[in-house]
Amino acid sequence: MDFNINTWMKGYLDGLKALFASRLQFVGLQGSYCRGEATVNSDIDAVVILDQVTPGDLKAYGAMLDTLPNREKVCGFISGRQELLNWERSDLFQFYHDTTPVLGSIDFLLPQIDHEDIHRAIRIGACNIYHLCGHNMVHEKDVDILKNLYKSAAFTVQAVYYDQTRAYLKQKEELIPLLQPPEREILQTVINLKQQPNMAQTEFEQFSALLFNWAAGLIIEYKTE
Repeated sequence: MDFNINTWMKGYLDGLKALFASRLQFVGLQGSYCRGEATVNSDIDAVVILDQVTPGDLKAYGAMLDTLPNREKVCGFISGRQELLNWERSDLFQFYHDTTPVLGSIDFLLPQIDHEDIHRAIRIGACNIYHLCGHNMVHEKDVDILKNLYKSAAFTVQAVYYDQTRAYLKQKEELIPLLQPPEREILQTVINLKQQPNMAQTEFEQFSALLFNWAAGLIIEYKTE
């Protein structure tokens, strides 16, 4: 039977309402199902915000998930409202824009996010990519690590475009033609690598160098103000 995310989300939402009732403040969806890019192997990245979250709530939530079909596909994020309001604000930028509401709203986060938080999100993303990409080139030389780094680079590309235009586009195919050349090449490589199961050593070195140099440029461009 084909998996239908809308049907699954209805059962998921019914389970949450029965479990948490009025304590349930927000439910959302992230990831490939949110972007319309899901495949048969995609996870269900669900977001749940309660008034507060206790260890007992986590246990009950896990038990509820165990009653649902496709349990093995479910991942995501659960938090109390106050914890989320006081979260690292550069993370909140990506979190807000990458979450599609199913129940409720997280617009209460918007006043928490300012211009420097966006720059910080770009810096942190670039620094992590630079460090891990360089480490991989010297030590592991692992193709899967490189592919995962490109996957995470897509989020940094979205943040750069938002900083330039104040528009956040979730779908890669929609975003690519609007990007400046450095980011366009990175995002196109993200798509190409997803469709490329094997990689020659020369390609590994080429794609690693491209990512490493791009991250280095962003670190310098988005230096701390």
